[in-house]
Amino acid sequence: MKEGSLDAPMRHPIAWQEESFYDEEALDKELRRVFDICHGCRRCFNLCDSFPQLFDMIDESPNEEVDDLSADDMKKVVDACTLCDMCFMVKCPYVPPHEFDLDFPHLMLRHRAVENRKGKTPFADKELAKIDRNAKLAGIVSDAANWATKKDNNLTRGLLESVAGIDKRAHLPQFEDVPLTHKHPGGGPVPNPDAPAFGKKAAIYATCYGNFNDQTSGKAALEVLSHNGVKTLVEYPGCCGMPKLENGDLPAVASSAEVVAAHFSSLIDDGYDIVALTPSCALMMKFEWPLILPENEDVKKLALATRDLSEYIVEISKECGLMPIEPMDAQIGVHFACHSRAQNMGPKAMEMLKLIPEAKPTITERCSGHGGKWGIFKDNFDKAVKVGRPAARSVAKNDPDYMVSECPLAGPHLKQVMESGGQAKVPERIGHPIELLAKAYGF
Repeated sequence: MKEGSLDAPMRHPIAWQEESFYDEEALDKELRRVFDICHGCRRCFNLCDSFPQLFDMIDESPNEEVDDLSADDMKKVVDACTLCDMCFMVKCPYVPPHEFDLDFPHLMLRHRAVENRKGKTPFADKELAKIDRNAKLAGIVSDAANWATKKDNNLTRGLLESVAGIDKRAHLPQFEDVPLTHKHPGGGPVPNPDAPAFGKKAAIYATCYGNFNDQTSGKAALEVLSHNGVKTLVEYPGCCGMPKLENGDLPAVASSAEVVAAHFSSLIDDGYDIVALTPSCALMMKFEWPLILPENEDVKKLALATRDLSEYIVEISKECGLMPIEPMDAQIGVHFACHSRAQNMGPKAMEMLKLIPEAKPTITERCSGHGGKWGIFKDNFDKAVKVGRPAARSVAKNDPDYMVSECPLAGPHLKQVMESGGQAKVPERIGHPIELLAKAYGF
């Protein structure tokens, strides 16, 4: 049996609308088949906590066989998966078209879809995934919401841990009182007519985090793009559904995809590129949605038109050129976020930062450990910190002047990991790399 394949990896459409997808006996059989292959390979031992748990349980079982595992044992493996996609993208030699046909993240997703259909998704997971509702309500009372969710608020954070299982030590995002879309209802700044990219148009998908929480990268993106001649709109038709994907709520994800794709369809027809501020959302739009709704023409069109923010800046630099950038003699620690890596486009943040004269970026290709909302729960927070320690050490090892991550959840989490590990130098902020390009431009 050959290991690996000379052909490019591929993924099958997710058959969530077929009854066979929810057949528990077939699911159990497939879990055991895949787990047996993983146990024999072990190439993913240093990724998330799913694999060490799986290998230890099999090694410590009576016959050291997958058949010794109970359904509860296998659920522990599923629950530890953060759907980062790194096992599929960078480690596994048996992904399709290899005859083993192994897609570990989507198998974990299938298990969660079965549980979700049976009503077994935990209440806190379901409620936290209602991003638009939560963010809009929190924005109305942003001062009170931000006070209540601060780590040093022992009164409310202890209560939140008891009621919702959210670890009182975990960083939680703050809320803006005015969404980014409302601050730029007519679009971004006037585009620079003297820039090489003048005439290009981009609809910025604000994403839930960029719209309601940290708007820094969105503001920087608008300044950089307009300075380089790009006409911008700020759009937010709804959440991409990643939090609900984590729950296995595939019907809800499909509904989000239909709404968002339909919204952007006419803009694409009008010549707008679609630029997502957050890599997780770009990943959903470019890769996950077409596998969930493979026949939807709007989804197909959006997948082709979507660019990650760093990817888009690099694309403009190659196609048109950029306005002159002031030198920045600085060491930059770059965390290459999992959902950026999973887009299979290369390290675009590094490419973008190298456009700044004299800048010296160094990349870290390790998971931060946060895993969407997974890392904030009490049952997972210590594991999230443990997984994130190697990434935190690596991104800080050259004593950089700045540290950045394209993932808005990874940045604060890595900072927290550094603080908990007693690192001598902890940055005030680990933001998106677009912020440094904006800084080099003087914004």
